[in-house]
Amino acid sequence: MTWNDLVSEVSAIAHSGKSAHAITGLEYDSRRVHSGSVFVAMKGGSTDGNRFVEKAIAAGALGVITDSSQTFDHLLVYHPGIPVLEVEHGRRALAQASAAFFGHPERTLAATAITGTNGKTTTSFLIEALLNSDNRRTVLVGTIEYHITGEVRPSVHTTPESRDLFELMAEGVQKGATELVTEVSSHALDQGRIAGVPFDVAVFTNLTRDHLDYHGTMEKYFAAKRMLFEGKVYPAPRVAILNAHDARSAELAEVAKKAGAAVFTYGIERGDWRAEQVALTPGGAAFHLHTPRGTASVQSRLAGEVNILNLLAACASADARGVSFDRIAQTASQLRPVPGRFEPVDAGQPFTVIVDYAHTDDALRNLTVLARQLTAKSGGRVLSLFGCGGDRDRTKRPRMGRAAGEGSDFVVVTSDNPRSEDPLAILAEIEPGLKASGTPYEIEPDRAVAIQRILEQAQPQDVVLIAGKGHEKVQIFSGHTVPFDDAETALSILRQMGYGGVR
Repeated sequence: MTWNDLVSEVSAIAHSGKSAHAITGLEYDSRRVHSGSVFVAMKGGSTDGNRFVEKAIAAGALGVITDSSQTFDHLLVYHPGIPVLEVEHGRRALAQASAAFFGHPERTLAATAITGTNGKTTTSFLIEALLNSDNRRTVLVGTIEYHITGEVRPSVHTTPESRDLFELMAEGVQKGATELVTEVSSHALDQGRIAGVPFDVAVFTNLTRDHLDYHGTMEKYFAAKRMLFEGKVYPAPRVAILNAHDARSAELAEVAKKAGAAVFTYGIERGDWRAEQVALTPGGAAFHLHTPRGTASVQSRLAGEVNILNLLAACASADARGVSFDRIAQTASQLRPVPGRFEPVDAGQPFTVIVDYAHTDDALRNLTVLARQLTAKSGGRVLSLFGCGGDRDRTKRPRMGRAAGEGSDFVVVTSDNPRSEDPLAILAEIEPGLKASGTPYEIEPDRAVAIQRILEQAQPQDVVLIAGKGHEKVQIFSGHTVPFDDAETALSILRQMGYGGVR
């Protein structure tokens, strides 16, 4: 592909220069530019790529796409031999250029998007498993990891920049993939990172308070989610799958239908895809699945009502992608928990230890409710450990303290990922909510010590919840990052306490 070929597919304001040389790469990070690359200089949330145009040219950039008229004029004067394209929206131009450069993998892959505050990761893993059960080859992109037709790679972002997403998609197509399953964050929707990917199916899990450090208000947060369904900034999906329990689903159903999408809802005792006669067990749940396609009995290995909702969303999505109802019903009973999502840590101890990613007050409240359901017959206690991330929405900190206190019998509050903030200052903002709950608690900023403390407090039949980091393998401090895995740390401490077994 040449510069002339590439820019013919990018919407431009102004254009100068031509080149028949083959493009060897497409980059938005000047540090990755090499000889023959096209550099997309675009304004971002924390930096402006236009500041690095000179570095990109020095590294051998063949041409530049910019969203800055100043950069365009600068290149005309100081680098007249470099072809340049001025665009209105940098990220949309990056998506258009990426689709072209990587051979339009979006034309081969049928895409399913999952958005919402909680449940995106679990739902995406379940959808992928249902598609795989039907011999579909998949690309999965999300918070925990990326999958390329079975190959597992570490996740960089929940939703990567379009250039990186298209590269993953193209690799999948080369390996025979026909399906894309991706989590879509509100940041990605707002910033245009999924531009150029037409979604066949879009799933909405829920909306609870989160990311207000970025969006500012709940209305702006919801407006970002709505973009996936309303057919204005992005094409509307062919099918929208909506949580019947979330009040925002009614508005999403209205805008999705107006945009031409078919709408299906899911829920417990409500919705088009619904679970009835639910019986929760420590090892999962049993329920009757009622759908427009038929009914079936499901014995799920996924614990709690929240995971029933995630499973229902996945089943409805797989149906929208053409998986037969019989296969969906059969596979639903075989699906396993997702790493870091209500993940048990078992060293043979006489109490239950669960690691979970819950990092909002709503998710933490749901987690403690589930734990309470598990102890209802045994009379055991719920012991919870959590913290709040630094450089994130500070208003949720006391609410998380209150949620943990109201749902637990004992709480240890500790550090999550403090980032640039003082861990003790974060804990001080959590504490008022804990105090208001009236539940006994301890404060221990060292997360490993805190995990040891709560495990030492556990008695037979108790449920210990280690919340906030889930699948994460590091802890982020100001200026440095250290290896840290909640599940491995808990298992090591349990062994030190005299228990055996494996994770």
